Amino acid sequence: MRKALIAAPIVGIAAAAGAVVWASQNADAASGDMYAQISLFSQVLAEVEDRYVDDIDEEAAIRAAINGMLSSLDPHSVYLSPDDLQGLQEQTRGEYGGLGLEVTSEDGAVKVVSPIDGTPASRAGLQSGDYLTAINGESIIGLTLSEAVDRMRGAAGTEVTVRVHREGTEPFDVTLTREVIQVRAVTTRVEEMIGIIRISTFNEQTYPALQDGVRQIMRETGGRPRGVILDLRNNPGGLLPTAIDVADAFLNRGEIVHTRGRRQSDMQLFTARNGDLLNGLPMVVLINGGSASASEIVAGALQDHDRALIVGMASFGKGSVQTVLPIDGGREGALKLTTARYYTPSGRSIQGAGIEPDREIANARIPPEELARQTRFMEENLPNALDNETGAQRRGLHVPDEQPPEDWAEGEDYQLSRALELLQTGVVAQTLADRAG
Repeated sequence: MRKALIAAPIVGIAAAAGAVVWASQNADAASGDMYAQISLFSQVLAEVEDRYVDDIDEEAAIRAAINGMLSSLDPHSVYLSPDDLQGLQEQTRGEYGGLGLEVTSEDGAVKVVSPIDGTPASRAGLQSGDYLTAINGESIIGLTLSEAVDRMRGAAGTEVTVRVHREGTEPFDVTLTREVIQVRAVTTRVEEMIGIIRISTFNEQTYPALQDGVRQIMRETGGRPRGVILDLRNNPGGLLPTAIDVADAFLNRGEIVHTRGRRQSDMQLFTARNGDLLNGLPMVVLINGGSASASEIVAGALQDHDRALIVGMASFGKGSVQTVLPIDGGREGALKLTTARYYTPSGRSIQGAGIEPDREIANARIPPEELARQTRFMEENLPNALDNETGAQRRGLHVPDEQPPEDWAEGEDYQLSRALELLQTGVVAQTLADRAG
């Protein structure tokens, strides 16, 4: 079974025999080139086995070669061993063993995309953009991402120490206790008659939990909430079908997202069914630089349909879809391969550009004199990241349009506070009505 993760065809008919022969000859030439390269790889492997200073693990060497090929394509294509595949299946079900980190590989180190709410990583204060360079005192620089993740895994209750490199600080160690991660995909509460729905990941549990959350809001407000905040900050994404279900929950009609790839089967259009769980109540969607993939699909759809006001900072910019392709029924693992790009209803490619908020509001102050020292950790900064074929780019480094006042209490959530205020004062409802009208 294939499973998509998150992310006009041209048809030609030959009118002359010469064109058909030319295409056939090119296919033969390409096939010949491929076999020549496979032969070259076999020769290199044979020489390494015969002449290398130490005995080698042939299976590990071949898997490293496969991952080297895939990582040269883009940062999200990877070979999954049978154990990795099982771990991915557990993660999409919402229960797995580990630390609760979404990570990627950059410059030979492991980089944190986002800690998951309520996990050891989140409680320990790990942050988006942190580099992990050692585990239990042993360097992981140069390991494949899969190998590094394997070292972080272990039995629940056991400890693991990671070395963290964070911008502006000296490297430091953090000791975490592994747990069986039971991701609570959705949490809900009510403040001042406004529902706040926090989605931390898009797994198989997310949509049913979202429905429960909306029912909870209706109960606590007597069926008359003043609006809803959908908090997608630091949500690294997950399953494409779940993202579609979540966006569909708040839309009555129209396109949610479409995908384009090389194969006809990778070109799909997803549309909303009739029915809005909130019956048109004004909405704010909170995003930031840790909102990626499935989060961006939801935010982009609600923004393009003028269904919600997007508030916060620009999102991560992962606009590609990965498909899990089992090998030998999964007995030999699987490929997680980038097979398509996704596009918002208006045709925007988010790849490397992200979703720009309607209201740019930062959660912490960035003084102008510190702007030059700021660095970004976004999709386009990853090695071999796909280009945005539409030419879209995110804004350059700049002082955010709105920041907390100088006397704002550290640790208080300014973005959430402003979202509540925008709903309470009717700004959201008026803005959305003006756009729709």
